[in-house]
Amino acid sequence: MANIKSQIKRNRQNDKKRLRNRVYRGEARISVKNARTTIEEGAPESKAALLQAISALDKAAEQGVIHRNNAARRKSRLVKAFAKMVPVQVVVEPAVVEPVLEAEPTKKKAAPRRAFARKVAEPKTEAAVEPKAEPKAKPKKTTKTSSLKKTAAKSSPKGKKPAVKKTKTKKPETTSSPKGKKTITTRKKPTAKE
Repeated sequence: MANIKSQIKRNRQNDKKRLRNRVYRGEARISVKNARTTIEEGAPESKAALLQAISALDKAAEQGVIHRNNAARRKSRLVKAFAKMVPVQVVVEPAVVEPVLEAEPTKKKAAPRRAFARKVAEPKTEAAVEPKAEPKAKPKKTTKTSSLKKTAAKSSPKGKKPAVKKTKTKKPETTSSPKGKKTITTRKKPTAKE
């Protein structure tokens, strides 16, 4: 038994870490064993067991419980075994189909969707059957001046001037040298016609 304070503390820490590491090492060991047995049997759930084993080995290596090369070696062996695995042939018996006696055709009930469609369609048919009591109103004739006033009133509120159109300006042409290092910009000189 240690009698130095620092060594006593170190022993306490080691015990805590040992118990924590034991969980990760145990999970990895159990999952690898399960994966091996399912692969040897050729069970269909062997892929899920393989993925679980790989995950457990990765966690253990990440926590520092086992060396990362140890985890890599064990994963490699599992994957190779999975690749060589011959899946078990599942024999499926053909289903026996019993002959169905033909009965007299019966009226099928309307689906709820159809019933809903009828409810929507009923007012349309009633409106078509009713006599036309009201004559159609003639459209109002509009003149050009009245329509122009309306559009002008809609487009510009009171007190605001109509928007001015912007004119496009010509951008300077750019050319590049053959090597692509320098860019030369040139502007066209105004001529007498412009």
